[in-house]
Amino acid sequence: MLTTASTADRLRVAIGRLARKLRQQSLGGLTPSQASVLSTLDRHGPMAMSQVADHESISKPSATGIVGRLVAKGLVSRSPDVVDKRSFIVEISPSGRELTDQRRRERTAYLARRIGSLGEEDHQALERAIELFENMIEEQ
Repeated sequence: MLTTASTADRLRVAIGRLARKLRQQSLGGLTPSQASVLSTLDRHGPMAMSQVADHESISKPSATGIVGRLVAKGLVSRSPDVVDKRSFIVEISPSGRELTDQRRRERTAYLARRIGSLGEEDHQALERAIELFENMIEEQ
């Protein structure tokens, strides 16, 4: 019997599995935590270390460690905060942006290959499902 709760549960699980699969497709030599921080900096721009911690829902010492490893890889730069001399501003570097763009292209290519294997009817059904999903998100 089809219920709203069972559909919601299946959708939640499917989205979680898809998100995990996409993360696995392209970490670019990064840990999931490093990839997440890099993506946050790419999306939100330069920010204080405490803001990185808040965005990632992690402790400031954890954020500091992750950012330190990204700095060592040349993917992020860290400069003193002109307002608060005890803090640093963290910013994605050109190499970090390039890696982030490459990771996006790889994930998109993975999805394109999977969608390309669908028949026309299933492809159209997926397009409709995407529209429904986007509408659900917008109706919050």
